[in-house]
Parts: sequence; structure tokens; C-alpha cells
Amino acid sequence: MATHTFRPSVYHNTFAAHAPVLEVAPGDVVRTSTVDARGRGATGERECEPGNPLTGPFRVRGAEPGDAVSVRILELTPNRRDGWASHRLAPVTLEPDFVADLEPAGEASARTWRIDVAAGRVEPDEPVPGLAGLALPLAPMLGCIGVAPARGQAISTATSGEHGGNMDYRGVAPGATVYLPVLVPGALVFVGDGHAVQGAGELAGTGVETSMDVTVEMGLVKGSSIRWPRGEDAAHLFTLGNARPLDQAAQHAVTEMVRWLTHEHGLSFEAASVLVGQAADLEVGNMFDPAYTVVCRLAKDLLPRR
Repeated sequence: MATHTFRPSVYHNTFAAHAPVLEVAPGDVVRTSTVDARGRGATGERECEPGNPLTGPFRVRGAEPGDAVSVRILELTPNRRDGWASHRLAPVTLEPDFVADLEPAGEASARTWRIDVAAGRVEPDEPVPGLAGLALPLAPMLGCIGVAPARGQAISTATSGEHGGNMDYRGVAPGATVYLPVLVPGALVFVGDGHAVQGAGELAGTGVETSMDVTVEMGLVKGSSIRWPRGEDAAHLFTLGNARPLDQAAQHAVTEMVRWLTHEHGLSFEAASVLVGQAADLEVGNMFDPAYTVVCRLAKDLLPRR
């Protein structure tokens, strides 16, 4: 097991089979950083073109199509004292008639936020009318995590699919492990689009966007049944479906949970149906991006002991 420190100088705006920046063995730890959605890094200066620039890809030794790679998020820390966020909900999250009555947002909808890592707090740089003293708990997450897709595709960082991508699920956070299907040799893992905090659904079209220091542990699961991204934290299993319309994203997430329970946990379809049907939660990961993300979550303590 080795620990690698990688300082990115080139970023990508697509999930694709780009040349790997580093090869790691399963169990290795990678310390690196990401820029924000506008391409700005730790100094606040622009380092690359905007549009959710990605750090990577990292090649995982021994990973082949039909396997899964795991990315365990050990540390995720904003590396500057400010971020930015939209102060208006995204039109897609509101009724069309309601949106029609609103004034166009323009650039004024994006405002600066202060990030206090030591205090664990995030707050608007200027008071929001009617919300004097607003401060939110710091809750860093990765909006983008994924692998190179199959068939030579180059998929924009604006969206998501079976490969992962711009899922904007706030559960992709320290303490979580994300599992992704291997679609090309080496998997080619990317990370990016850090948020200091974000509500479920990314309803404003942004979180509090900022650059991050990232530490992850890479793993490999040979012969996995995985089709869609999966994850787990201390208390839950979760699966992520990415699609439009929203019900199709939900179908992918629920099916992937059933697949996980039956193939890897040995449950019958009926047993999986009971657990998912009566005890699982569905959460909207995001409903702003071209593909929506729906998450199926199930408490681990409900699983039968092996």
C-alpha cells in the first residue's frame, strides 16, 4: 500500500479515456486537489476553463470491464476561504407559471460565501435580506466522481450516467465509499466539482462551489454485478440512478439496490423487495443537471447477518 501525492496541472471537462496521470494499486491512497466549477483553485485564480473541471484520471492496476472500483473518501477540505453560490432557485425546480413571473436572474444571482474550516461554518459574505446571521454547517462533498465510459465516449462533466459523473449527491462525502463500474481497462477515475455545502437536489443549480484538498483510497472489486454507481457509509448502503425523466432515474437506483442485495448479499428477490419496499428511502440527488440523479438508501442494520 502506498500513498501518492499528485498536484494537477491539466484538467478535463469530459469523462473519457484521457491519458492517466497516475497508476495506483488497489489499497493505495491518493492525495490531490480539485478546482471549483469555474476552474479556480486554492489561490482563487483561474487555472483552467470552467465547466466542472476534473482532476485525473487515475488508473487502477488490474481493473477490467466487469469489475468495480471503489473510491473511499478519507478527507475532503476546502482549501480557500471563499466559495460562490446562486442565490436563486434554478427555473427547472419551479412551476413554469411561477418562473414566468420572475425577473431574469443574470449574474447577480451568484454571490460569495465565506468558508471557515476551523469553525465548521459556511455563511454568505453579505447578509441575505430576511436571513440576517445565517450560517450553515460545513458539509464538503464531491459533485463529480466517475470513470471513463465505454465505447470511446467522451461525456460532458455537466451530466451523469452509468459511469457516474456530475451526480451532485451530497452523500459523496468524507466517510463514504463510492463504487463505480469498470468500463475500460484501468477504470480511469476522475474527481471534481467540490461543494462546501449543498441542499439535496442541488435546487439552486449550485452548491457553495469551491476548490478542495482531497484524499481518497482506491480499491478494486473483481467480478462485481455493478451496473450503476453504488456507495456506502457507516450506516447505509446507497445506489444512484442517473437519467431523465425522474422516474427512470428512480428505476435505475432501485434496480441497482435489488441487484446489490441479491447478488452480493445473497437475498432472494422477495427478501430484497421487502427491505426496499418497506424500509428504503428515495432521495433526489440532483434535479438540475441534464440527467437527474435519484438515490436509494437502505440502513445497514436491516441486513441479515452473514
